[in-house]
Order: sequence, then structure tokens, then C-alpha cells
Amino acid sequence: MRPFLALAGLLGFCASAVQATALTYKLEAHERACFFATAEQEGTKMAFYFAVQSGGSFDVDYQVVGPHDKVILDGTKERQGDFVFTATETGEYRFCFNNEMSTFAEKVVDFEIAVENELRNAQLPAKQGSSPEQTSGLVESVIKLSSQLSTISRNQKYFRTRENRNMSTVRSTEGRILKFSFMEAAMIIAMAGLQVFIVRFFFQGARKGYV
Repeated sequence: MRPFLALAGLLGFCASAVQATALTYKLEAHERACFFATAEQEGTKMAFYFAVQSGGSFDVDYQVVGPHDKVILDGTKERQGDFVFTATETGEYRFCFNNEMSTFAEKVVDFEIAVENELRNAQLPAKQGSSPEQTSGLVESVIKLSSQLSTISRNQKYFRTRENRNMSTVRSTEGRILKFSFMEAAMIIAMAGLQVFIVRFFFQGARKGYV
């Protein structure tokens, strides 16, 4: 049974209607997972963002497939991606992650799929006595705020990805230090035992020669 992505959350930000969903998915080894979004009209803008938060070398294969199995975007062993494209056909679009190249490492992937329909513009309610210039200024302010919020959201995702990858590097380094510490302790014990054995061997040999 393939996972299904239900896009929800309508934002009427004057310029366009936007539907977006952000998810975190745990991709098992040898697994291929697909998520779906529907473009109801031609000319719909679709945004696709993903970042591998943990697992292996922080890379994953991805593919975006449109109606009639037309491949729109694809890539191999990518750590993250941020794409915007225009849907030239109506129908279901498939966003897939592929971890089949990994033998045992599972991946945690953060991703976001947004569908923006510029053909359905939301209208601001006109206030009695307000001039078109005032309404236009309000629209520009809302669009500017929307753009700034989007930038902040992108920066937060970027810093979260960097933090997760750095923490993974720290844990890996700690594990290696622990392993080398155990190996060093084992080698010291083995060398001490070998020295005791050699000394006893020389003394036993000297006694035999004396007798």
C-alpha cells in the first residue's frame, strides 16, 4: 500500500491560492515511497522541497512523475533539493523517494509539496471609502510579508538540516573514539601479557641451561 499525501491548508494570500503539506518520513532500506498531489488546472505552479536529515551519507534518489508517467524531475544520491515547476497537464503528480541502493541504512527525509494556483485569485474585501491605491498598498504589504515568512521558513529548515547532520557527525565521531579506546585497551593488555610471557620464557630457559 503506497503512502498517500493529502494536500490541505488553503492560504488566501491575495496573489494566489496555495495548498501545502510538510512531512517527515522514515525511509527504510530498499524502500521506495511515493506521495501524490493533484493539479486541477493547467498552469498550476508546484513546489517540491526535500532534505535528508539522517541516515547513511545523507543522500537519497528522488523522482517527480506527472500524468501519463512523464518524468519531470529526477536525481540520484542527492542530499536536498528545492524545485518549482509549472504543471502543463491536469491530473495526479507523483513525488517519489528511493532508498533501494542502501543495504541497511534507513533515511529520515523532511519534504514539502506545495500547489499554487495563480488562476484563482483571492479578492480582498473592499472597504467603503478606501481608494484603489490603499488597497494596492495593502496587497503589496501582504505579499511582502508572505515572501518574508517563506524565507524564514526556508532558513529554519536549512539550519535544522545542518544541525541534524552535525549531530550525526558528532555521534559517529564519538562511536569511533569509543571503538578505538577499546581497541587500544585490548592492545595494551595483549602487549602486557606478551611481555610477561617473554620474560618468563627467558627465565625458564636460563634455569634449564644452569641445571
